Amino acid sequence: MKKTAKLLSLAVALFAGLSGTAQAEGFKIGADIVSSYVWRGTEAGNSPAIQPALSYTCPNTGLVVGAWGSYAVSESDGNSRYQETDLYVTIPAGPFSLTVTDYYIPVPDNNRTFDFSSDGPNTIEVCGSYAKDNLSLLAAINVAGNDYDNAKYFEAGYKFYDKDKYTAKAFVGAGDELQYAPGQGTGFNVVNVGITVTKESYSASYVYNPDTEKSNLVFMASF
Repeated sequence: MKKTAKLLSLAVALFAGLSGTAQAEGFKIGADIVSSYVWRGTEAGNSPAIQPALSYTCPNTGLVVGAWGSYAVSESDGNSRYQETDLYVTIPAGPFSLTVTDYYIPVPDNNRTFDFSSDGPNTIEVCGSYAKDNLSLLAAINVAGNDYDNAKYFEAGYKFYDKDKYTAKAFVGAGDELQYAPGQGTGFNVVNVGITVTKESYSASYVYNPDTEKSNLVFMASF
């Protein structure tokens, strides 16, 4: 998530995690290496990053409790390395999922974990998703902590290619500028348009933000 200037979602991570695909019961660990961390149309950290993940899926219910992080490899423009540590709970219901996430992004003058003040490093988001066949939908709203005036985000994705171990998905997302494009004004705008191509544990995404007129090409390897 981008709070200083950001999934899953968590864009690549959280949104993929809400795909509606059942996860095996018990613990799961993994990590992604990304050429840059782009979340909902905006780059965070201006550096390659390592993104570890830890989750536990409860037997019978399918409820998932997890942690996800992103840690920049190098400093950005003389600033400290971008760091993010998120906690989440996902409740599945067929093709629907409800996720509550605590985004924790420490800043130099405030690194207190679980500080949910209006100017603190934590943001609580409630996110609903739907995924069936080739269509995926996501709607999210910040509800507590540094909530950017209850910033909202909506995204739709469609998988249009699935052949020879390659899949391709197009997506478009819109959100409140106060969070997703600070300094560009206020209002609700399209901030995330692109395509992701995946082959097994590797993916590449072209992401364009029409609001800031910036684009990124992101490579990700998952382990």
